[in-house]
Amino acid sequence: MTENQSFVTERGPSVGSVALKWGFIFALIGVIFSLILMVSGLAENRWISSLAYLILIAGIVIGMKNFKEQNHGYMSYGQGLGLGSIISAIFGFLSGTFSWLYIEFVDPSYMTRIFEKQREEMIRKGLSDEQIDAGMAMAENFQGPVAMILGATVITLIVGFILSLIISAVMKNARPEFE
Repeated sequence: MTENQSFVTERGPSVGSVALKWGFIFALIGVIFSLILMVSGLAENRWISSLAYLILIAGIVIGMKNFKEQNHGYMSYGQGLGLGSIISAIFGFLSGTFSWLYIEFVDPSYMTRIFEKQREEMIRKGLSDEQIDAGMAMAENFQGPVAMILGATVITLIVGFILSLIISAVMKNARPEFE
């Protein structure tokens, strides 16, 4: 090796590229899951619809595992947190976009059914007519495309960030300082 040649260090994968790949893959799986729930009428069941978070968890874990494989077994806590957060944001954005498109163009009566179930639940809880009307008015404010997409993105990002804090702590394997 001559004096002018320098050592080339091998760069690992970028957090962004791995997160985009797995974010889109698992967002697609989440959208298919949501479509099945909406078509079957099970989307109103909170327990069943919350299983989408298992899909998100799987996406975060597989994304981190893939990053570590491409990075010679190493992933810092911050890299894992970044991966999980980006995957969650993509998952939330695409899920929110799908929900809005479905409600807007495929099943416009979907929200009417949801609002009616919410009204029945409020009546069952013994809320006054004024409280019910105020609650329904507030819910209708979140029906537009921007509110649905942004709301889904932010909520999923928050949940995904919290999940990523835990998953990153378990899966991290920091590269030694002096190699």
